Amino acid sequence: MAAPVVYQLHGSEADLVFHFREDEMRKQLLPIASAAVMAMAMPGTIWAQNVDIIETAKAAGNFKTFEKAVAEAGLTPTLKGAGPFTVFVPTDEAFAKLPPGKLAALMKDKTALKEMLLYHVVTGSVMAVDIAKLNGKSKKTAEGSDAKIMMMGTGIMVNNANVTKADIIASNGVIHVIDAVMLPPGS
Repeated sequence: MAAPVVYQLHGSEADLVFHFREDEMRKQLLPIASAAVMAMAMPGTIWAQNVDIIETAKAAGNFKTFEKAVAEAGLTPTLKGAGPFTVFVPTDEAFAKLPPGKLAALMKDKTALKEMLLYHVVTGSVMAVDIAKLNGKSKKTAEGSDAKIMMMGTGIMVNNANVTKADIIASNGVIHVIDAVMLPPGS
């Protein structure tokens, strides 16, 4: 039997031990196990039972640029709608990393702004464990283009963005916080 892969959640009494018999099995199960560990290691899944994606983002306080862009693009009613939606929400710091003038240009071009924001939205509730199953595959966004999902160690990446907090549950879907703004192909 191969040496066990052991994940420990520091500050917790929970230990997960995975035993793999073959390297191929390790390749198939490690991304799923990593996502499960990531979801458990997060400082608690946030459940906003009667609060939609927009209100959940507002309550967090670090998505002001995203909120303003959604309002400017006229997407607030959509993201307050029934859903379910999965939204990869960039932090204010992620928007600050855009090249100089890019955000201002997007805010002036409502079509481009709407496309960029919809590139962060996937229909359905896609939880971190589900994302792990998509490792190396693409998922169609509401904008129409595909976004590539990858497991990097125990973390999740969507295109060039790292998921820094996963599974923030809202009444109409789920938010995954990301550290970069994703631009649709050709932007």
